[in-house]
Formats: sequence, structure tokens, C-alpha cells
Amino acid sequence: MFKKVLIANRGEIATRVIRACKELNIATVAIYSEADATALYVKKADESYLVGPGPIEGYLNIHRIVDLASKIGVDAIHPGYGFLSENPLFPKLCEKGDITFIGPSSAAIFKMGDKIQAREIMKQAGVPVLPGSEGSVKDMDEAIKVADEIGYPVMVKASGGGGGRGLRVAASRDEMESAFNTAKSETKGAFGVSDVFIEKFLENPHHIEIQILADNLGNTIHFNERDCSIQRRHQKLIEIAPSLILDQDTRKKMGEAAVKAAKAVDYTNAGTVEFLVDDNLDFYFIEMNTRLQVEHTVTEEITGIDLVKKQLEVAAGRKLNMRQKDIRPNGFAMECRICAEEPKNNFMPNSGRVTAYYSPGGIGVRIDGTIYKDYEIPGFYDSMVAKLITTGRTWEEAVSRMNRSLEEFVIRGVKTNIPYLRKIMHDKDFREGRFDTGFIDRKPELLDYEEFEDPTDLVAAISAAIAACHGF
Repeated sequence: MFKKVLIANRGEIATRVIRACKELNIATVAIYSEADATALYVKKADESYLVGPGPIEGYLNIHRIVDLASKIGVDAIHPGYGFLSENPLFPKLCEKGDITFIGPSSAAIFKMGDKIQAREIMKQAGVPVLPGSEGSVKDMDEAIKVADEIGYPVMVKASGGGGGRGLRVAASRDEMESAFNTAKSETKGAFGVSDVFIEKFLENPHHIEIQILADNLGNTIHFNERDCSIQRRHQKLIEIAPSLILDQDTRKKMGEAAVKAAKAVDYTNAGTVEFLVDDNLDFYFIEMNTRLQVEHTVTEEITGIDLVKKQLEVAAGRKLNMRQKDIRPNGFAMECRICAEEPKNNFMPNSGRVTAYYSPGGIGVRIDGTIYKDYEIPGFYDSMVAKLITTGRTWEEAVSRMNRSLEEFVIRGVKTNIPYLRKIMHDKDFREGRFDTGFIDRKPELLDYEEFEDPTDLVAAISAAIAACHGF
């Protein structure tokens, strides 16, 4: 096993990796920007080093990170998610520096990072894909020809896109020119290349992903599915395991397809194969995330398996100590992404000092977070500040527990989406499992929620209640 691991990331995921390392008696190294100097993960790591000079550049400088790791005796690097986690150059430089990259090979990242290439590989491997173009679409005439053949509506998608960037929908031929030109322009600005392709657009499908894990000896297993259909602007908001719509036959087929996808690119370590599922339970590959996912927590909660520890073990060359039949999910788990943003103001991100913080607890409640009272939330990064996860023996228990936990969760000084999430927990369709990727768009009434009381009043009330209990 490794002796010292550097986490090339920040925030919640850095803290998460540090916890797994500590349980395996591995020393940890954090990197941070000046904006993150007071962050929780910086305090928790055994060693911490300032990288900079700006708030972003240090986290993206591969050469500086690998050089630092070499100088301080690091034998492995965990990339977390985002930043450099899916940059194929990262594992290459780690290998040159005799440092283990805790993730897949550079070749696998490259193959699955290009969506056009990944789509072709999946077709050859027998994994279902949406009807669409053969490779990239060069011009408007070709785009219209392909769209006419597969039928509208269609998606124009960036080859290197993700999270909705470089994706536009055309409902008719009249909309193709705008969708095509906008997607190419956005793709060029975001990813440096303007390659786009076309796929059939499914109206309000379910977004379901399969967690896989592979060792370096050719063994690959999956951990069943997560339903990530509750999204806003193609960004996941709530994740659930297992899915409420899959039957056992479809679940088995999707798991087998995910393993087939991983084997097609000689994948190692943890990854996620994402699918769209229609009302007939037909499923189609959309992409593979060649890293740990934000929502890995719900899979951990229903399987009882620490996926980060497994990442470390297989990266160290150990054989998977489990087989597919050993994966036996139990109950339900749900994750809500707690974000410092203002839903009523077009979900505008918030930054500032946390003036009050009170976290929920009790049976079946987990928090993976990065903030505390008096912490200054920087305005340079993703707005997610914590992940709240609840479990239950049944779906109803998991939802009720999440609702209760959101009621207990206090973050003041900045606006958060907690009241918006509470509104979702009370929605009849959500509670009865009637949701898909169009759920948020169909529910503008979710923004009609009440703001919380003044934080000083609430904290004072909590303090008074605790003091009263001590008096008995």
C-alpha cells in the first residue's frame, strides 16, 4: 500500500480522500490556493502546500503538482473529480515521475473523453447508443441530412463536452442552423476544438449511471445503478440508488453493458458509465466518466463498500477481493447537493462568511462537507459546499429522513438551496417516484418557498433548548 498520497483537488472531495487514506494509515498531502488557506481539508491533511498564484491556476498546473509530489516523497496522486481528473496528460506525467495515478490509464481517459470516439467504441463493443451521425458533422448540409434521417428532435453535441456545455437541441429543421452554429461556437470556446456530432434527442428520459470498478488483472465488476434524473441545466441536483423504474432484467443488462464498456477500453480503477433510459426501459450509452463521481456516496451507502479505499487498493496493484455476486445492495440512499446559491435569483452562486452552521445527524444521515462556522466561502469555485446523504430501508423512509435532515441543516450568512430541496421533498410526484430529466423544468412552483428565519434567532433558540436540557 502507498505511504503518502497527494490529493490534487480541493474542498469536499479532498476531505473525502483524506478520510479514506487515514483509515488505511496513509499519510496525506493537500494543495491549496490562497483562497483556500482556511479550508477544512487543508487542516485535515498531514502536509499542505500552497500552489498558485491565482485561485485556479495552481490546481490546473500538472507539471507543478507532479514536481511537488516528487520532491516531497509522494508515491501516489488522487485527482478527485473536476480540475485535472480527466486530463490524459496527468497519468502520463505521473508515470514518468514514478508516481502512481489513482485512476485509469491515459489511453482510457483519452478514448472516453472524446465523445465521438467513445460512441464508435461502444457501437463496436455492442453497447447500445442513440441513433446519430457517423463521426463528427462538418457543415450545415451534413447536419440537416443526418437530422432528417434520424428524425427530430435531435441534439447537437460537443465531442469534448460535458455538463451541458456544447449541447443544443433542435426540434425542427428550422432550428438546426441556430443549434449547430451555437454548439460549434460554444465548443470552440470551452474546449478549443469545434467538433460536434448529432444524436437523437429523447424527450424527458431517465439519466441512469452504473458504477464500475476494475483492477489491473482484468477483473471488472459493477455496483448497480444510480438515478441522476433530478437535474437543472444538465447539472445533477439529487442522486438516488437504486433506481425506482428499473426491473431486475434491465438492471442486469445495464450492469453487463457497463462492464462491457469498461473492458472495451481496458479500463482500470473506478469509473461510471452513463445511460439514458426511455419509458420502454430501452437504454443508450451517452458517456463514461473516467474518475470518481460526486454521487459515489449513495452507492457506498447501499453496498457498504468504501469506493475510495477500493480505488487506493487496486491502484496499489491489489486484486479485487470481491466478485459480482458479492455486490448485494440493501435499501435506498439519496444525496442532495447543498449549494451556496440563490434559487429565486436564477440560482446565482453566493460567496461570503458562514455566520452560523448546524449539521443534521441521527441514524441514516451522512454529510460530506467542507464548511464550518466563520468559514469564508470563496467565489471562484463550484457552488457546492456539502453533500447530504440519507438512507432508508424503503424509498419512503429515505425521503422522509432527507426531509427531516434538510429541516435540521442550518447554514447562514450565505444563501443556499436548502429550502428549494425541502420543497422537492414535499412534492407529491417526487415522493411517488414520478420524475425524469424534465422534472425541474415542469415544476416552477418549487421556487415558491419560504425563507428561513434570521440565523441569530435560530441559533439562540437552539442554544436555549440545549441549556434547558442541561437543567434537568
